Amino acid sequence: MNPLYRDMPTTIFEAMSMRARETGAINLGQGFPDGPINSAVIAAACDALHHRSNQYPPMIGLPELREAVAGWYARRQGLDLAADEVVVTSGATEAIAAALLALIVPGDEVLLFQPLYDAYLPLVQRAGGIARIVDMDRSTWRIDPASLAAAIGPRTKLLVLNDPMNPMGTCAHPDDLALLAQACVEHDLIAICDEVWEALVYDGAQHRSLMQQPGMRERTVKIGSAGKIFGLTGWKLGWMCAAPPIARVLAKAHQFLTFTSPPHLQWAVAEGLNSQDDWIALARAEHQVSRDLFCAGLHAIGLATIPSAATYFVTVDLAASEVPLGDVAFCEAIIGRAGVAAIPISAFYAERAPTHLVRFCFAKHRTTLEAALDGLARALPTLR
Repeated sequence: MNPLYRDMPTTIFEAMSMRARETGAINLGQGFPDGPINSAVIAAACDALHHRSNQYPPMIGLPELREAVAGWYARRQGLDLAADEVVVTSGATEAIAAALLALIVPGDEVLLFQPLYDAYLPLVQRAGGIARIVDMDRSTWRIDPASLAAAIGPRTKLLVLNDPMNPMGTCAHPDDLALLAQACVEHDLIAICDEVWEALVYDGAQHRSLMQQPGMRERTVKIGSAGKIFGLTGWKLGWMCAAPPIARVLAKAHQFLTFTSPPHLQWAVAEGLNSQDDWIALARAEHQVSRDLFCAGLHAIGLATIPSAATYFVTVDLAASEVPLGDVAFCEAIIGRAGVAAIPISAFYAERAPTHLVRFCFAKHRTTLEAALDGLARALPTLR
């Protein structure tokens, strides 16, 4: 057995979700929304099942979806992608895996910024890469130029950027994007950009892709997710976008992972990207309302939060809240005492993890959030 997977423990995400199911706790740990629901996209998938092909679609993805992805990015982000620069995948995690497998030659070094999505490190290692971990500045959640420069060496080949960032809900500062672009150009690096939360940026802000920076159009792999855009996380449909020389290699790696993705979902997402911009804006607004309600409730019961600019998540600072427990102990305690499941931020660190931060998902019905806040309010006096 491969020791990387043999020795890997059950992830904290699965463990907390399992505990929530066993105890009936409100699951604010795993990142899936209660709504809103896009009935038009779901109906399009059902119609395609009955009236369109259910056989293998093209390996690289249906032309209709690849054109829709390119068109959506042209409208929303001003990118000049062509359909042949889009490779459809079975979710963004598959896209990340395909990109890393396609681009890493064993021994290559890969820059990872922590906190990091838990799939990055094992995928880099399984592909034969050597991870170089760069800590985000924990006071600002920005990239420290000195740490970045110190991590780049003669064997550095790639960097992986998650923006907007899960778990912290932050968006990259324009100066940080410029810094990364300069580093990529100067050191001939390829950037793999996990941008699955790009449609869920709040307070009137707009997502800015690293691909838009000078010199990055030909050296960026941009990864997106229909599941995040339409709140259909179980569909596991995503894509990779890159210039043709890179896209051709990405497609070959994808070919031997999932080969292709369900055609009815591809047709439905294509229709959604072409016609549902108003719904996407409405969904974003509804999630912002949920964020504001939940954060106000947390503050009212004495839990301090770190500002959330994007994603489904908000982070509580236990130290600032005068809660003496570490993040893992706090998450274990509130399942039983508050009936709420959350995720310790230390799970997103490969090393040097902080232990005072806890992530909650706010993409839930108002009644669910209110019930969670009531449970936390009852439990907090016993945790201080």
